[in-house]
Amino acid sequence: MTVIVRELRPEVRADAEGFAEVRRRALPFMLTTPDSVRHDLTHSHPDARHRQLVAEEDGEIVGTAQVGLAHDSPEPGQGYLNVYVHPERTRRGAGSLLVRTAEEYLAAQGAARLFVWVLDQPANRAFAERHGYRPSRSAHFLRLDLANGTLPPLQSPPPGVELRTAADYADDPRPLFELDAEATADEPGDIAAEFTDFEAWVAETWRHPLLDLELTTVAVVDGRPAAFSAAHTDRALHRYGSAMTGTARAFRGRGLAKLAKNASLHRARAAGYTEAFTGNDTGNGPMLAINTWFGYEICATEVRHVRELG
Repeated sequence: MTVIVRELRPEVRADAEGFAEVRRRALPFMLTTPDSVRHDLTHSHPDARHRQLVAEEDGEIVGTAQVGLAHDSPEPGQGYLNVYVHPERTRRGAGSLLVRTAEEYLAAQGAARLFVWVLDQPANRAFAERHGYRPSRSAHFLRLDLANGTLPPLQSPPPGVELRTAADYADDPRPLFELDAEATADEPGDIAAEFTDFEAWVAETWRHPLLDLELTTVAVVDGRPAAFSAAHTDRALHRYGSAMTGTARAFRGRGLAKLAKNASLHRARAAGYTEAFTGNDTGNGPMLAINTWFGYEICATEVRHVRELG
């Protein structure tokens, strides 16, 4: 059977559906829909040089790759390629062909260092190492049974703190952009990120089809957003994902992020969502402790690998 690699065609619904299906099979703990696939491709920042590749075997999409540059990093020349193959279609050359095609593209865009996430399984790690990648940091995926689990009791906000939703900022989301930018800048990771382009953030993040404005919860102190927990939902599959949880530097250590996330999870369960997923860097002890308090359990681990070009 012949495997080919080509670019995803956003105008062809079968392409987005095939891409989303492979991602759901390979990463069942991440929320992906055909609409989110198309959005990620068509609304990425031009400087990201973002592409989505598919590996096709006799007309069937069996592998996917997200490829681009870390344009919001202060260090230039950093690229990413996240390759996933349908678990029933491995060892047929799709993964290697996707990696080779992605590397050639990124090298032409000026990338000098490439990052790739790999599930922490012997075969996957060996695949990355055979292609010249060395292991770096790791991150956990965590799952919470919203339907049958027990959430911590709802807490009343302390004096001076109010809980709002992202929908309250629909007319002017800039305060949430500023909060997200500050929290993201302090996230542990191999690639530093600096959000400076408000319009790009609106297009990519605020208008993302998975973002649930009613479940995204914001802790407000004296009128200023101080902490937040951003919620993604895939609606039809009744799954909830924590896209980002963070606190402004001046308000850390007061439990505000935990307060916001707890309120969001309770409302998600009341709305009929049955599973909740989140992810944490394995070195982010405080956030892992918070998620353990909620009842999350580790369901998988990924290891980031890096390769220097040239």
